[in-house]
Amino acid sequence: MSDRKQFLTVMLVAALFVGWLGWRGFEVIDLNQKLKADELVANYPYQHRVLRVEGSTAVMSSLRSHDTSTQYALTTIFPAMRNLSEGDRGWKKAERDLARVQARAGDIVLGASSIGRIRWELDENWYHLNNMQASNTQAKQESRR
Repeated sequence: MSDRKQFLTVMLVAALFVGWLGWRGFEVIDLNQKLKADELVANYPYQHRVLRVEGSTAVMSSLRSHDTSTQYALTTIFPAMRNLSEGDRGWKKAERDLARVQARAGDIVLGASSIGRIRWELDENWYHLNNMQASNTQAKQESRR
């Protein structure tokens, strides 16, 4: 194969690869716009979102995992819940609301023809940013005293 044909072949493969990456990025953006367009999902304090697409699997953010309890997630979203007793009805309602919103977000994403499965992934970055924001707020309050 001549150098020119080799060069054209490499460039064609590279262009296809870049196009595929661009399409996957567009797909994630499109799915996240669908989530933002849904009133229930968009109005919840935590924004579930698609992090990436792997084949026909959408990887979505979640506040819950095997290592992170629903109670911890809820007290992070709603700090006032820390004052509730364990048997308070507010816990059950908040747990149902979180589950309903997460299920709705999953249903929206599964509605896309290219997505056949969802894998939930703990949103460690959200927790980190939330803790930093809380620390900054606390530091500002203490400096005003």
